[in-house]
Amino acid sequence: MLSRQALNRATLARQLLLERASLTPLAAVEHLVGMQAQVPHNPYTGLWSRLERFQPESLSALFESRAVVRVGVMRGTIHLVSADDCLLLRPLMQPVFEAQLQRHPEHGPALRDVELAPVVEFARAVLAEKPRSGTELRAIFAERFPGLDPAALAHACQMQLAFVQVPPRGLWGRSAQVRSTTAESWLGRPFVADPSIDSVVLRYLGAFGPASVADVTTWCRLTGMRSVIERLRPQLVSVRDERGRELLDLPEAPRPSEATRAPVRFLPEYDNILLSHDDRSRFVLPADRDVLGHVWTIGYGSVLVDGLVSAIWRLEPDALVVSHVPRLSKKALSSVAAEGRRLARFLEAESDAVRLVALRP
Repeated sequence: MLSRQALNRATLARQLLLERASLTPLAAVEHLVGMQAQVPHNPYTGLWSRLERFQPESLSALFESRAVVRVGVMRGTIHLVSADDCLLLRPLMQPVFEAQLQRHPEHGPALRDVELAPVVEFARAVLAEKPRSGTELRAIFAERFPGLDPAALAHACQMQLAFVQVPPRGLWGRSAQVRSTTAESWLGRPFVADPSIDSVVLRYLGAFGPASVADVTTWCRLTGMRSVIERLRPQLVSVRDERGRELLDLPEAPRPSEATRAPVRFLPEYDNILLSHDDRSRFVLPADRDVLGHVWTIGYGSVLVDGLVSAIWRLEPDALVVSHVPRLSKKALSSVAAEGRRLARFLEAESDAVRLVALRP
């Protein structure tokens, strides 16, 4: 049986959050099986908290050399992944995109009787010519397919083709309109012909475990994960959490003592460590969630204190503002402020001042 804190430490170790790792940014991104990246600069903060001497320009260089891309994969959301993982993961996740297309309240009905195959092939050729913005693609569709909803057609193509958002979008210190092309065109290689979901689930456990079947499903949003886990069971070990639920894990994966120190870590607005388990209690106490919930909205990152989300942060013009639960000690708050000042300097803020705000229960 693993306690909540033991589970916390096990996952933090695999997420490179117990101590900063000496990995390259590319190796870290692959170890983490991608990083949530719908906010373009989120992975920079995520890697800064995980890697020794991380230089943001090194990640920008990977974008420009096409060694990494921003593309929709797990849960149908934009992730930063390596080029190799893009070509492996995207075909595996296609059922998620098909379901999103069918469920869309506006575009789904507009496409009900539309033959999409010629639209998708037309879009593939148009995007191979050069990356296009959404506005450009809709205008092209309006001209080529009069009488059909161009926005719905563009959405359908985004769901059925692997749209890569190309630089300068996503580069450090840069902001640019979203322009997309297909992964095959951008990378000059085809998708993996017979991708293995089994190997991907093993990698998930190596980065997020120990985990339940429901956790794996939450991470990828694919169905049928129980049969995958049963197929992999001979390679796994079974443990239990405090409530007696079965969790699966890799035999040799790190499971540090629950007494292991967990330093303060600042996470970006979206970080997969908080999005990849059905049961998130290993990272957020219910009482803390209640306190943080009314202000934990879009635009806020989170702060791990002793491994738990105990504060949220946002960069304001005059300071990095940290809103925290009232139970934190003066020593913990001092550590939060010190790490916050380091983050502000990394983010090249105008000031490295940190303003601590205690939230009321």
